[in-house]
Amino acid sequence: MQEARREADRQLPLAGEIFLDHVAHFVRDPDAASRALERVGFAPTHTSIQTNPDPAGGEPQPTGTGNVTAMFSRGYIEVLFKTADTPLGRELDAAMARYPGVHLAAFAVDDAAEAHRRLAEQGFRVRPLVDMRRPVDTGAGAATAAFTVARVEPGEMPEGRIQILTHRTERMVWQPRWLSHPNGALALASVTIAVADVDEAARRFARFTGRDAQPHPHGRTIELDRGRVDLVAAEALAQMLPEVAIPSLPFIGACGIRVKSLPALGDLLERAGVGSWRREQALVARFPEELGRGAWLFQE
Repeated sequence: MQEARREADRQLPLAGEIFLDHVAHFVRDPDAASRALERVGFAPTHTSIQTNPDPAGGEPQPTGTGNVTAMFSRGYIEVLFKTADTPLGRELDAAMARYPGVHLAAFAVDDAAEAHRRLAEQGFRVRPLVDMRRPVDTGAGAATAAFTVARVEPGEMPEGRIQILTHRTERMVWQPRWLSHPNGALALASVTIAVADVDEAARRFARFTGRDAQPHPHGRTIELDRGRVDLVAAEALAQMLPEVAIPSLPFIGACGIRVKSLPALGDLLERAGVGSWRREQALVARFPEELGRGAWLFQE
């Protein structure tokens, strides 16, 4: 138990570990999405535009997306929006044509290049490894956040943009001033995905993460070194969250967030006019319309 607590108390993984790092909502209007996050008690960062280095040594090239984030003491949630007509920008459009909401789940490792090799060895068709940059405001001036991202080709993980990354600039990404939220959010704990074939998806996610899938009451779960992935059938998600309509499968339908106090969170949501309800040990709140379909499962 002491070892488990120690591991949970680090932002980034050590060698051989894999964490649930962040999930991302795909949206049309980043300003409206940012206001929606604030209404639910998150403290979103400023908007930034993502770029890739130019292989020829020229100006950085736009990836086609920009983001706003809500940074936690452990992990974060992200809002992604289109900024240019690039392959990533067009992927965002295609995903939103199915439904607006969460379409990305990213796992952190200490060596994305090694993860990239492992994915290929596991039979995944992989894209070239990418070094990504985005500008950040440190409060004292401009700086750059840097990541190395391992991605698979479209269709390999039909649940969304499922990727593995290594953070190069922890202090730039998790600035202390962004880690305190009125709703008491502390950590990204889980992601729940409804799929057509739970057993097939579980085998594939096990290959992708390098962790075994285990049975749980609603389907299969993959426990990571921090966080977890729950894979469920549509019927199970409808039973768990009857208030959330399933637009199509697969569907990243819920995200687990650990908070300091459920009663305090409930009071905040009530004052903000955000509907919520208790289910087992969680306080459930649907995403505001500006963030798409799905729900948060808040737990202490």
